[in-house]
Amino acid sequence: MSSPVATKAAPAESVRDLHNRIADRLSGLVNHTSLALVNRLAIAAIFFYSGRTKVDGFLTVNDSAYALFRDEYKVPLIPPDIAAHMAAYAEHLFPILLVLGLLTRFSALALLGMTAVIQIFVYPDAWTTHLSWAGLLLYLVARGAGSLSFDRAFGIR
Repeated sequence: MSSPVATKAAPAESVRDLHNRIADRLSGLVNHTSLALVNRLAIAAIFFYSGRTKVDGFLTVNDSAYALFRDEYKVPLIPPDIAAHMAAYAEHLFPILLVLGLLTRFSALALLGMTAVIQIFVYPDAWTTHLSWAGLLLYLVARGAGSLSFDRAFGIR
């Protein structure tokens, strides 16, 4: 009679099993709430600091913002002075809402729209930057703000 022989796992199975164990541990560390919070803060900072360059004081659109929209950005269909105001205000309002986690999906969609306009009409060669912004924003549109947010406190999905 032959005794049972312990079979050794194939190397590929061992690597796969190790990878899966590590992935399980990481999944517990990096949950939706922490990922959403990091995404909200990161993309909010990008747009908010951009908005601050367009204003003096609290929200007075400065001459350099008007010049940018008139001479460099040239967004179609919207007069430069109106576009400068819209961008300056949007780059303040939506990032603040994202930091608070209030109306997160709407705010992320608005900034995604701005990203598309910037990509298509202003800086088409900067697609790698805009793609990274879109990745952060699309996550927030799809998954929401997470539990550390006013959306959750107010029952907003």
